[in-house]
Amino acid sequence: MFTKKPTNQALALALAIPAGLSFQTSAQEEFALEEIVVTAQKREQKLSDVPLAVSVLGSDQIDASFSNNLESLQALVPSVSIRTGNTTRNSALTVRGIGTISFSIGAEPSVSTVVDNVVLGRSGQAFGDLYDLERIEVLRGPQGTLFGKNASAGVVNMVTKRPTEEFEGYVDLSLFQDGESKIKTRVAGALTDSINASVTMMDAEFDGFIKNVYNNEKVNGYDKQGLRAMFDMDLGNDTTALIIYEDYDADNDCCTDLVARNTNASRPLDSEVFVSGGNLNLDQRKVDHDFETRTQDSTTAFSVQFEKGFGDYTLTSITARRTWNNTEFREGDFTSTNGDSTDPVNFSTVGFQLHDVGPQEWRQLSQEIRLSSPGGETFDWQVGGFYWEIDSARSFTREASCQVTGDNTAIVDAANLADPTLGLTCLQNDIVSATAFMNTEFTNFAVFGDGSYALSDTLSVLFGLRYTDDEVSFKHNRRNNDEYGRRGVGVRQATLNTDFADTTSDTNLSGKLGLQLDVGEESMVYATYATGYKGPAFNVFYNMSENDINPINSEESESFEVGYKYTGSRLFLSTVYYNTEIENFQANDFDVSDGVTTTGFTNGGDVETEGVEVDLLWQATEFLKVSGGLASSKAETTTGAELPFAPDLKYSVTGEYSIPTDNGGEWVINASYVHTDDRLSGNIGQDEVSNPEVFLPEYDILNASLTYRSPEEKYTVSLVGKNLTDESYATTYSGDGFRYQIPRDAERYFGANFRYNF
Repeated sequence: MFTKKPTNQALALALAIPAGLSFQTSAQEEFALEEIVVTAQKREQKLSDVPLAVSVLGSDQIDASFSNNLESLQALVPSVSIRTGNTTRNSALTVRGIGTISFSIGAEPSVSTVVDNVVLGRSGQAFGDLYDLERIEVLRGPQGTLFGKNASAGVVNMVTKRPTEEFEGYVDLSLFQDGESKIKTRVAGALTDSINASVTMMDAEFDGFIKNVYNNEKVNGYDKQGLRAMFDMDLGNDTTALIIYEDYDADNDCCTDLVARNTNASRPLDSEVFVSGGNLNLDQRKVDHDFETRTQDSTTAFSVQFEKGFGDYTLTSITARRTWNNTEFREGDFTSTNGDSTDPVNFSTVGFQLHDVGPQEWRQLSQEIRLSSPGGETFDWQVGGFYWEIDSARSFTREASCQVTGDNTAIVDAANLADPTLGLTCLQNDIVSATAFMNTEFTNFAVFGDGSYALSDTLSVLFGLRYTDDEVSFKHNRRNNDEYGRRGVGVRQATLNTDFADTTSDTNLSGKLGLQLDVGEESMVYATYATGYKGPAFNVFYNMSENDINPINSEESESFEVGYKYTGSRLFLSTVYYNTEIENFQANDFDVSDGVTTTGFTNGGDVETEGVEVDLLWQATEFLKVSGGLASSKAETTTGAELPFAPDLKYSVTGEYSIPTDNGGEWVINASYVHTDDRLSGNIGQDEVSNPEVFLPEYDILNASLTYRSPEEKYTVSLVGKNLTDESYATTYSGDGFRYQIPRDAERYFGANFRYNF
């Protein structure tokens, strides 16, 4: 079991702090840190025994940060960045500047996301709401041995709270500006002498913070509900079972692209919304859309984890089934004024209408088995096997204005083109469509082993190996739906209908080798060489063509890391130097040749990321805690081109000061400051001189809260201020030279939280 953290732990732990960290009274020093325990290597270990860079946010930090999703929390982990898309399925994580940004359903992420030991097939599955979490761990760098599956850059490991034997629960209500509210409730306790259970429910609503001047309604809000039930069972004979069921639904009118300038005369945009000229206006919070950008998410998950003891050895089995339905509705012409003109589309004078609808279903089955030695011995080891399969079915329909050729002749089937009696037109108000039907299947099998051998009381050798077998297949057919087969903006004519299918496979042997040296009782140093792997892929997307059917090679990484960790009675310090090289980096490539921005997906060559990370936690006094983290890195191709979403510098500092009251309660003042450097949000190879719009400006965020905790923490009341300096910033450049994703936290707002524990 993990050490439970008391609720007076620091709000924003913005650094690599291992799981299980808590503050408790010491006989020698009243306000000393408790011994730090981690499970980053799938077993309980002291920090001094773990040669790994790990960032962890505990449940108290997550709850007290009043963050609804990973996008907000990523500010507190300097090595992590997030690319926000129009829908959760198009969002992506990067660690140390490495991540997969792709709209293809035939590709996997480079950063693996794991929930309760279950690997998720797509990062977007983790971009729902955060509730009932015990901690979030970020394992930085390739994790090719124990986590293995699609972990060439790192792992984000989320662990939910397990049921308790004692009856307990809470009701938690948050209220923020612009109609944002969230209520959570949890009940846990013993059902019988051998079964502990818990049920957590969540309901969250937000009107939005962007005004749509077309209908005077707010957008970029959400409506989410979630339920998680857990049963922790003692089956006797040294056998336990953990059963988890989750049901999550969301209907979000998010996330629409904001247009930061009016550069195209063909789109007569509302002057209330847009600015003219070359300068970007990232401060505006209005759109003019007649089609609502929206995402509908639904997740059903079921997993069973068995643990069986054989003397000092433990056999673990994790079986999981997950279904994820994601439907995307997208406004693609970014204005309400297009679609009525009787003139032909001309990108310089006459605009176009473009609306997308794309439902998708992911069905996933996974099985992992591990056998572990007792731990703490001369020879510690784990061996296991992993099986994982996922199949995905997606359809995508685009309705858009008819598009003519250079001589204003409609693109139609040859027979129709030869019949002048049809009287065909191809104008802005002639709406044509096409639908693509796509299927993908992934199958992964792996066997692995990981261990350490103590050469002496202070020196150990580290090793691990994983064999992986991957197979990926796809089917794609696209049909023009127009009666005459006409072409549209982003809609290919009937003569270019497609019917593709292919299969590819690969195997890989990845591993690690290193040394660990304990320096006294408080310090350790380590050096490791590790490799990672992400399987082959296909660029399967709506307008897939003959040029896109070739397989994309597997992505392989190798990393060298040197680290130092100090764990004193009042101070935790971690410093890491790393150098990682990625071969056959899988990358996005934007294309606008069809009149609308589309994205390709291909091997982008070899890349390298190098940097230094510093993490600090200091119990300065009995009442003051200070934490901080810094990531300084350079992520680029071997030719020197910068990688997207890889700021050179990102750091955070958090302070929490407690003021006891005479009645046994306390006031807690918390403030956190986060700095993020400017970063590329476009294609690899774009530069700031010729493409200034693709570089997102640096920004600094200051958050603060004031909390009163009653005696024995029966209840808490918090006043919260987000982005107190009202700094506007963008998280993603979406294309066309002027479209951006602006998050909720890019403006100042306030709220309150009330929590009652029982």
